[in-house]
Parts: sequence; C-alpha cells; structure tokens
Amino acid sequence: MTTSCYIIGVLDNGIAGLTPEALARLRGVDLVIGSARTLALFTDQLRTGARTRELTGQLEKIPDWIREAQAQGHSVAVLATGDPWCHGIAGTLGAWLMPGTYEVVPNVSTVQLACARLGLAWQDMRIVSVHRGDTGEWHEGAGPEHGLYPMLRALDRNDRLAVLTSPDNTPDRIARMVVAEGLDEDLRLAVAERLTRDDERIVSDCTVKEAAARRFADPNVLLLWREIPRRRAVLFGLADDAYLQRRPQRGLITRREIRAVSLARLALRADSIVWDVGAGSGALGLEAARLCADGHVYAIEQNPADLKIAAYNRHRLGVHNYSLVQGKAPAGLDAWPDPDAVFIGGSGGELAALIRLGLQRLRPQGRLVMNLVTFENLGTAITLLKASGAVWDVTQLQASRSRSVLDMHRLAAENPVWILCAQVGENHQIDTNGHK
Repeated sequence: MTTSCYIIGVLDNGIAGLTPEALARLRGVDLVIGSARTLALFTDQLRTGARTRELTGQLEKIPDWIREAQAQGHSVAVLATGDPWCHGIAGTLGAWLMPGTYEVVPNVSTVQLACARLGLAWQDMRIVSVHRGDTGEWHEGAGPEHGLYPMLRALDRNDRLAVLTSPDNTPDRIARMVVAEGLDEDLRLAVAERLTRDDERIVSDCTVKEAAARRFADPNVLLLWREIPRRRAVLFGLADDAYLQRRPQRGLITRREIRAVSLARLALRADSIVWDVGAGSGALGLEAARLCADGHVYAIEQNPADLKIAAYNRHRLGVHNYSLVQGKAPAGLDAWPDPDAVFIGGSGGELAALIRLGLQRLRPQGRLVMNLVTFENLGTAITLLKASGAVWDVTQLQASRSRSVLDMHRLAAENPVWILCAQVGENHQIDTNGHK
C-alpha cells in the first residue's frame, strides 16, 4: 500500500526546524492540514495549487479529509507540534487510519527543548498533557471530571513533571491548583515560553506561589520538580491517632482493626471507584484512596463538624483522589459514578435505602461492606439482603488493646462490630418500589 499521508512534526521556527526529508515531504503534498498558527509558518513553502485546511475544533473530520484526498489520488500532510507521538495527533489519527496509509515524520518535542534550555535530564520525567476542555479553576477535592485532575494525580506519584499546557489550562492556573492542594512548598517551577521563536523566554526565577499570580506567553511548557524526593506514604494500617477526631466524643472513627478487615472485604483494585457513606473522620475512605492509586473515592458526611475533620485529614495526609461532600445519603449519590465498592460506616437512619441503592449501582463483582453495632441494624440489613437474593456473610470483630496500669499493662476491650459483606447474587430481585 502506497503511503500518501505524512504526519509531520514542526516547531515555531518554521523551515529552520525541519529536516530536509520532512521539508521535501511538505513541499510535495496536495493538501496540508494544521492549526492556523502552524499553517502560517509554511505558506510560502507549499507547492503551487496545494490546498490547506484549518483543523481547530474539527479533529474528528481529519480522517475523512485524508481518505477523501487519498481516494482522489492526492497526498496529504498533517502538521503537529514537536513529536506527533508525544501527546500529539498521531495517536488519534493512528487509531482511525489504516496501517500503511500514513507515515509519521517526528521532530524534537517541546519537552526536550524545554529541558535542554534548563539543563535538566528528561528521561525520568512524567509527561502530562492538559489539552482537555476548559473545566475552570481548580477547587479542592475536585475529581476526575476536572481537566487538571490527571496532572494532580501524576504529581502525587512523580518527582519530576513536564506539562503540555493549553490556552485554558495555563501555568498560572496549574500553580493555583498546586497551592490549593498544599504542594507548593515542595516544588520548583519553570516555564518555557514560545520555544524556538525570536521572543523565546525561560522563566525560572519565581516560586509556585508567585507563578500563580503571573501570566505566561502562549504556547509554553511547564516543568515542575522536587529537589528532595517525596516520602513514600503508608498505604494501609495507619494508627487511629494519625487522624484528627472529633472531641469530646473522641472515637468517631473506624478503628484500625475494623478498618483493616473492612478494607480487605471491599476487595479493592488499583483502579476501584469507591463510595464512602458516612465518612466520619475519613479514615477508611482515605486509606481506600491510597490503595486505589488509579481510582477515586467519593465520600459523604452529614455532620458539619465531622465533615470539617475529614477534609482536614484529607489535606494533612495529602490524598487527592478523594472527593468529600456534605449531605445525607442517599440524596446526591445519583451524581456519583457506579462503584466497584461501597462502604457504609454510618447510615443516618437510611440503612435500607442505602443497601438497595448500593446493590443497584454496584459494578459486576462489586462489594458492599457495612459496619454495624446494633442488633436492629444488623437485623434490618440481613432481612433486606435475604429478600434481594444477595450473597452475604457476617464477621463479628472484637479487639482488645493493651493499656498501661502503673508500671504494668492490661488488655482493654473495644466495642464489638459486625462487618457485613454483600455482593449481588444471580437471583437478585427488584422490589415493589422498582429497586434492584
């Protein structure tokens, strides 16, 4: 099959940034597709009669343009910035076009250029693109629906980050997110503006907090790095005292022993979506978020004092894949994505409704886990699970902890807890109210 489409990496210095091979490809085609900015760089280099098409906002039409031109015996060049395979258009077009019908002619990536200007090695940098729709300014606790969420998660797990910014998700907006999440003290920042142009500038003389109040010329690449590598967080089994708890009613927390077994019964995976209903101090949901590094925890708490404490614990522990809202479940849960795991730590008198909703919304092989301390709630839950055809089991857990008595030690018993675990059964029924 003859190649008649070329995806060519270009830079803002025009033909000076092209190899002879790439320039020859560009000069020989009948149709050139690119952004208005890149097309303007090469207008005087195109063959007589060659047509151009501007791609901004029309990405999904490009494969049809290419196929139409090829059907007419015409050749095509698609212009992309830097290396088209590095968060570029090649990945998208490669999924739409038949193999063998196109050739990628790469260039130096803007990340390589930015790191070269600053004298930074880039082989261990995580490269992230924020070329997503404009979802506005970051707010603490935002989830996967926000365009900057993937970048924040990458920052949690990497000490060196290169960010391909956009006109909406700019370096100053990203810096404001970093400040809001309390990460700015650990990071250094540099912005490479208008690389390869006559007005190129490298900004590396400001802190992240200062960058949050500045504007930077577009296009640009943002670099963030830690001079002192981050400490690896404890994922599981934190002491109860690691969490702020409400006083004088100290103890409104899922205790470590109960927390460990409950998390085990949730059968979490790295990418699990978790609901934490009745978050309390946030202990179980925050540890679930650490275990689900590629997933997300959605938590709800109706008590304002506990909500404030859970938010504080989230911030202090630096957990960012955890969204917390105030409310009385099940109200508001319709807006959450279907979960792989549901934990009910407090029901606010709505246990039956929460069990029905949990079973209805669970993804295949999902788990519903409840912590219960009263006979009445245990009876309600078992009766409902039996009627629904769910598969369930109960574990009673009662731990004793050592306590000092003068210069000796004794055991002091904690309150027993029933840990009820359920899954949707093959004969899961729909009740008369339409609930599964």
